[in-house]
Amino acid sequence: MTYLADLFIDGAWRPGGGGERFDVVDPSDLTVITSFAAATEADCMAAVDAAAAAQEGWAATAPRERGELLRAAYEVLTAEVEQFAEIIVRENGKSWADAIGEAGYAKEFFRWFAEEAVRIPGEYRLSPAGDKRIIVDRQPIGVALLITPWNFPAAMATRKLAPALAAGCTTILKPARETPLTAAYVVEVLRRVGVPNGVVNLVTPVPTGPLVAKMINRPEVRKLSFTGSTEVGRDLLHACADSVVSASMELGGNAPLIVLPGADMDVTIEGALTAKMRNGGAACTAANRVYVHSSRHDEFVERMTAELAALSVGPGLDRSRQVGALVSTSERDKVAAIVDTAVAEGATLVHGGTSSEKGAFYDVTLLTGVRHGSSINAVEIFGPVVAVVPYDDVDEVVRMANDTIYGLMAYVFGEEAEAVAVARRLEAGMVAVNRGVVSDPAAPFGGVKQSGLGREGSSDGILEFLEEKYIALSA
Repeated sequence: MTYLADLFIDGAWRPGGGGERFDVVDPSDLTVITSFAAATEADCMAAVDAAAAAQEGWAATAPRERGELLRAAYEVLTAEVEQFAEIIVRENGKSWADAIGEAGYAKEFFRWFAEEAVRIPGEYRLSPAGDKRIIVDRQPIGVALLITPWNFPAAMATRKLAPALAAGCTTILKPARETPLTAAYVVEVLRRVGVPNGVVNLVTPVPTGPLVAKMINRPEVRKLSFTGSTEVGRDLLHACADSVVSASMELGGNAPLIVLPGADMDVTIEGALTAKMRNGGAACTAANRVYVHSSRHDEFVERMTAELAALSVGPGLDRSRQVGALVSTSERDKVAAIVDTAVAEGATLVHGGTSSEKGAFYDVTLLTGVRHGSSINAVEIFGPVVAVVPYDDVDEVVRMANDTIYGLMAYVFGEEAEAVAVARRLEAGMVAVNRGVVSDPAAPFGGVKQSGLGREGSSDGILEFLEEKYIALSA
């Protein structure tokens, strides 16, 4: 397969101005797939200039026209879904099933926001005093800088590009250095369907932090949408403060998964396996802390261990494998260190706990005897590791679940009425009840506390890229 591996600025693919490139590595065998252009400061500023020059014209484009372009991109991605998935597998390492799932999810954002583009709301009403007519218009916020992570390189790109373009904003996409090829493919699809020059730009700045800050501080940039770690999010918020740039943030997670005494264990095991092992555990929504009522603990551990033992770990292009590689050896080593520390702190290794030197693989792993508040409970594992904590009381487990700075996702398994009651007490932006996945383009995605600001998807997603303008008319 031939990969697009250059910058995209003002409608043209081009190498970086400094001539430098960086390697993109296949995590399954650590071979170099290709080299990608490194963007200089001049390249980044050129992308801002191109987006700024295109902003007025794109904002004036009819909503229906913007929507039809997004719909056309959806149709292309549908027709090319296997090619799309293969690119994801090669640079990210995930399993084929996960990659196909992500490709399908990613393209749905183009379809959803193609429909939302023509439904941007406004208001017209008489003031309470009767002296004026109140008109509330919503207009594009302006040039948007979109920063995406490596764990979902397709879905995070489309989840930002689609609402921004639907709203009438021009964009600069900055993908993770580990996974730029997927982003480049999505951008090329938008070029192919006819998105005008300058409306979508792609840069991979080196060094990343300083050049991103310089783009944020350009007065033309009025929106930052970022998905990544809470630590980096804090730094970006500081940069946004200097220019009062509107920021949407989807940050880290430490999702609890609670198994109540009345849980249906068939439903629970199926859902917990999905919640933990989807994307090899490398998801901000992954079940990170598994709290199981003492009366169900042994049954849960026995059945989950059997399910994990049946999973095959290996290269994602081998479609018989259920779990692929982590994105890099450094990520693999981070997961290994987390497990080793947990064992040193008294946890029992029931299954797995090994890594491979032939690729960025880490075995599916299950730990018991984990204490709430231990090291493994305090960090985002981002790997295929189940850490089980027993509990005795519902009030106790709610307290433990909420005992974190994060609040993105939570899972509850149990008799429905009790599970919903517990869900309402959890400090999380999203809660799955008796299921392992909640993500849907039609639903608002986002967290509370230090897991983020704003929402993506749903009708809320497009509002993040719009500003209200109030116009008063005499009655």
